[in-house]
Amino acid sequence: MSRAPRKPPAPAKPLVRVPTRIGSLDTAAVVGQLRQLHEEAEDAHVDRMPADQEVFGALLYLETHARALKDMSVRRASAIERVRLWEYLREQVDIHQARAVEDARAANAQWAELAPALAVKAPSAAYNKGLRLRAAAMQNPAQPDRPVRRTPEAVLLAERQAAAKAAAERRAEEEAARRHALMTPVASRLLKHRADLDDDDDVTFWLDQIEAVLPHCETPTQFVSLGTYVKAVVRGLRKGGISQASEDAQAAYEAAVAIVSI
Repeated sequence: MSRAPRKPPAPAKPLVRVPTRIGSLDTAAVVGQLRQLHEEAEDAHVDRMPADQEVFGALLYLETHARALKDMSVRRASAIERVRLWEYLREQVDIHQARAVEDARAANAQWAELAPALAVKAPSAAYNKGLRLRAAAMQNPAQPDRPVRRTPEAVLLAERQAAAKAAAERRAEEEAARRHALMTPVASRLLKHRADLDDDDDVTFWLDQIEAVLPHCETPTQFVSLGTYVKAVVRGLRKGGISQASEDAQAAYEAAVAIVSI
């Protein structure tokens, strides 16, 4: 009985399996260790080996002079490290080529001009390959632990999701800044009249927090913190009561109640 043909995954669908990658690697240290193996094997030409930072040139030297390592176990270990270095370079190529394509496009290069450099024949093929290259440098907005599928459809979807996420973050920051503009004078009034309001340990603590953060409140995180502290003061004052407070202190409290209720 013949099997039903497998349905190909949707072009933009996230990968089910996360590909294994070399990831971060101190290439100069690895090349230095391989150089030491050749020095210990008394490779007569090791002085011609490129510097540890010149990974590509060093790999070509190590390939050409592999037989200088007479001990087979040492030669095997060296070859395995070369395999790892080449795999690492393969992972980096797409990222850096994608950046080069972006730089070319930013300099008004047409896809027809990029086609030969990308080893394709048509501008449309260059465009699609440029999109696929971008996948290597992108984080998946929907599933950060999974890479973006290397298809034009997946890259365009990921870019739309990233743009939507960035827009939402900008709106949240703008809203935080707007609330902060309202929150700052309220927090200042609470501090100004703390002598009439401050008769509880919890209230004292949160007013101290306001006093500490207010002069340097510049980031969205600090905006949120200030709002949290003002809300905590309101909660403490509501629980303890402010019937004995001055008229100005009561007005400061009421302004705080109004702002935390927005």
